[in-house]
Amino acid sequence: MQNITTVAGLRDAIRVLEVEQASKGQLLKEQLSVVYESLMPVNILRNTLKKFFGKSDLIDNLSGSAMGAASGLLMKKIFIGKSGNAFKKLIGSLLQMGISNIVTLNSDLIKSVGHVIIQYIFHKKPAGKSRVG
Repeated sequence: MQNITTVAGLRDAIRVLEVEQASKGQLLKEQLSVVYESLMPVNILRNTLKKFFGKSDLIDNLSGSAMGAASGLLMKKIFIGKSGNAFKKLIGSLLQMGISNIVTLNSDLIKSVGHVIIQYIFHKKPAGKSRVG
């Protein structure tokens, strides 16, 4: 800043500083309002839930794990049935762990194949291509 030697120069410098102060004061008020809104408990909870459920990797991992656990349990129930044989129960538990692990690791592939099968089953055939005698 240069030296002020006149009263008019001093008044101009004061006006410039007052405008700058008003501008910075307005920015500070806006930032304070944003911080106040973000620190409200409802907004903290909402933002946390958005971050948690917004991650598709987490949802994919949970669905793959659930699919693996369900298929493993189903295979164990099918294998054991109503048997009281301890050896069969042991083999059923090992089968359950193996199937669960395989399905969980390959859940994306299984979902893709299932999607293709569903599209094939429910695919509408064109109306003009019927096989008549």
